[in-house]
Amino acid sequence: MSLKDRLAREIALTGPMTVADYMTRCLHDPQGGYYATRPAIGATGDFITAPMISQMFGELLGLWAIELWNRLGAPERVRLVEVGPGDGTLMADALRAARLAPDFLQAVDLILIEPSAPLREAQARMLADSDVHPRWVSALDQIETDAPVILIANEVLDCLPARQFVKTEDGWAERCVGVTDDGGLQFGLVRITGGFKRPEFEVEPGQTVEISDQQAIFGRELAALVKAASGAALLIDYGRARAEAGDTLQALKRHQKVDPLAEPGEADLTQWADFPTVQEAAVRAGADVTGCLGQGEFLHLLGIEARADRLKAGRPDAAPVIDRQLARLTDDDQMGTLFKTCAIFSPHTLVVPGFEE
Repeated sequence: MSLKDRLAREIALTGPMTVADYMTRCLHDPQGGYYATRPAIGATGDFITAPMISQMFGELLGLWAIELWNRLGAPERVRLVEVGPGDGTLMADALRAARLAPDFLQAVDLILIEPSAPLREAQARMLADSDVHPRWVSALDQIETDAPVILIANEVLDCLPARQFVKTEDGWAERCVGVTDDGGLQFGLVRITGGFKRPEFEVEPGQTVEISDQQAIFGRELAALVKAASGAALLIDYGRARAEAGDTLQALKRHQKVDPLAEPGEADLTQWADFPTVQEAAVRAGADVTGCLGQGEFLHLLGIEARADRLKAGRPDAAPVIDRQLARLTDDDQMGTLFKTCAIFSPHTLVVPGFEE
């Protein structure tokens, strides 16, 4: 039985399913979930991420990690953590750049957090010949706190689902997934009868507000980790830097947007990162946070233009390609402002590279 048929049967028996629960099932159902069974990343897959656009992205994050390690006092042991490492490209590029600092590589205990078995296999292949061999854990609370932590999470928040609430002329309702008369899936509104934390910003009738408990939990867990171990977590994702209304649920298949209800488990489902929610949760848990920078501004501060110039000097024939890659990562009309960065760090301990004021 397909995941779609199983979800329709479950909804028919138990009632409408929240958007957050539906997205979780589509991504992680053990028998039919996208990441559990068939993740397809890259030019020939369903979507592409920044590390796959250019080696410059991962290389600069490797240099960012070295600088953060130095600001932490160059400890003899440091835990370099990546959450959701994709196929391992980012970390492979970061470790290659880190060869500039052999003492850093000597200090690194590399930890990857990845729930997808197929992606763990891809990461193992990608990093088989790297200078540091990874180990995998399944959750942030499994990371030891007896050494500082340098954590990178690129396009992780957008995989942490949010519930959707719609303001109507008669009050608030939750957008849920129901079943049609012929057994298909459809969106509908379920009136809210219990408690609901109203947004603090203005919402017009017909607008959607997304609330992600999972993103808030992630912020709290990151805060607990960097407080206990010291260090910092770098978050990079597409999303909102201020609280606002908007329906951001989308499904991608072969780089095209498709109906999120059409083929559950066959496409990647995402929602925008809610940076204010993550940052507020981290601060409430006792960590410090930076403001949000656009990805373009952040990469420029890390020196991406200088790195592009060096690559072009070594490969003049590839200069047009490198220029296109640079534009894709940094231009305002591409990833430069839609994608944002921020850091969560142990309180009162350091200035995070790239976020100096």
